Amino acid sequence: MTNLSSIPPAPSLVRRLAAIIYDGLLLAALWFIATALLLAISGGQLADPNRPSWLLHTLRASLLLVTFVFFAGFWTHGGQTLGMRAWRLKLISASGNPVDWKLALRRFAAAIPSLGALGLGLFWMLFDREHCALHDRLSGSRLVLLAKTP
Repeated sequence: MTNLSSIPPAPSLVRRLAAIIYDGLLLAALWFIATALLLAISGGQLADPNRPSWLLHTLRASLLLVTFVFFAGFWTHGGQTLGMRAWRLKLISASGNPVDWKLALRRFAAAIPSLGALGLGLFWMLFDREHCALHDRLSGSRLVLLAKTP
């Protein structure tokens, strides 16, 4: 367990947004691949306006799964997505420990309504005394700013 006084400071809202944009571009590419695969598997039915509703639900579930695996995979293996690495951000548990799959799932589940409500959960950090976003608080995790390496 890490001493809480040794935990690095929280990043600014601008840094968080920059990492979100960076990761969003990478995630969009993965969504394109997943959609193309489902389009090929369905024989083009996915593009048909009269497609079966189960196919649309399968697409949505697939994209949600791809999103979770993208974020949780990075968070549990080093605590950083590619966007977080570029902006020197790292995800840790509230106690300072590395993130496990259970915490990654809690954070992902908390981030959906937090960010989905026009990003209000992210702007929560502007009023939080430790500059944690709402999904940080709800999941028991925190985003920290890493020091520059020479």
